[in-house]
Amino acid sequence: MTAPLRQAGSPAEPIVVPVALGTRAYDIVIGRGLIASLGERIAALRPGAKVAVVTDATVAKRHLAATEAALKSAGIESSAIVVPEGEGSKSYATFETVCEAIVAAHIERGDLVIALGGGVIGDLAGFAAASARRGLDFVQVPTTLLAQVDSSVGGKTGINSRHGKNLVGAFHQPILVVADTALLDTLPKREFRAGYAEVAKFGLLGDAAFFSWLEANWQDIFAGNTAREHAIAVCCRGKAGIVARDERETGERALLNLGHTFGHALEAGAGFSGRLLHGEAVALGTALAFEFSARKGLISEADAARARAHLAAVGLPTYLKDVPGGVPGIDALMDLIAQDKKVKRGKLTFILVRGIGQAFVENDVSAAEVRAFLTDKLNA
Repeated sequence: MTAPLRQAGSPAEPIVVPVALGTRAYDIVIGRGLIASLGERIAALRPGAKVAVVTDATVAKRHLAATEAALKSAGIESSAIVVPEGEGSKSYATFETVCEAIVAAHIERGDLVIALGGGVIGDLAGFAAASARRGLDFVQVPTTLLAQVDSSVGGKTGINSRHGKNLVGAFHQPILVVADTALLDTLPKREFRAGYAEVAKFGLLGDAAFFSWLEANWQDIFAGNTAREHAIAVCCRGKAGIVARDERETGERALLNLGHTFGHALEAGAGFSGRLLHGEAVALGTALAFEFSARKGLISEADAARARAHLAAVGLPTYLKDVPGGVPGIDALMDLIAQDKKVKRGKLTFILVRGIGQAFVENDVSAAEVRAFLTDKLNA
């Protein structure tokens, strides 16, 4: 997983990571300036197809014109569907709006949907593609670090319910992922940090050598050096392998949810608002998962402190007190945790660790134990 960095001065050929899913296999293409080749890549995959580009208002201002120009240069007819920015767009109302717009644009079964944006747009557009006309192919063009390393790969699509995050959706694989790393240059620092939480999470759950590399090189990733593409490729290769082995999350793929059980509850408790971005919630949830593992005697306090220290060094929240405006009370948090997608027949499931890079699935975790742990953290 931690293959050598591309040498300075070497040809800037895109990195291609295959996702091996038989007849539904696809490539993740990673590199700078790839938007310009988007039309050619789509035309090669689906000659003659029209596309609907789903994006949000902020991304549209930055990248929609270049996307439409690339499509036009390849002779591809396109229409744009622009929704409000933010987690609030992962809703029934916006999902209906997108589906109706796809149908109104006369996008047929042989045509495509493009998800141009971060994780919210990828999840929303992917779910709309899975649903409109009973299923359309779609292409992911992730514009955030979080989306490039995580949410654009693997086919998880969906919207939020009032009961919690991502509780309504479908598994629907893209036919192509184009990760243009130049698009990350326009990201606000907070958004980039939030995405980095998923990069660190990948090392913490299954690649100790990669995590050590991140500790030494994270500043180069933020600076946009070749380290950035390397980190994205490592995460994509790792996730592609896991998805190929466990597409529907019946086993190994659940490990990718490290930090998400606590994190999703905290994110929902913050009202899916700007108070706590998804990546920030994952960082805080990951720190809590390591601390909970230490409390259970699975890892040393030193390992838990090391994980937290790295996330904090980057500028991510690692304590409940770091959430602006505070977090819900213990009863509300436990209710939200009980809605987690990994719950089976009412029993809590957590991703815990036996060390750096050694995550595992722990079924039937005691709710009383979780309550006691979180009560201590709320009172700290």
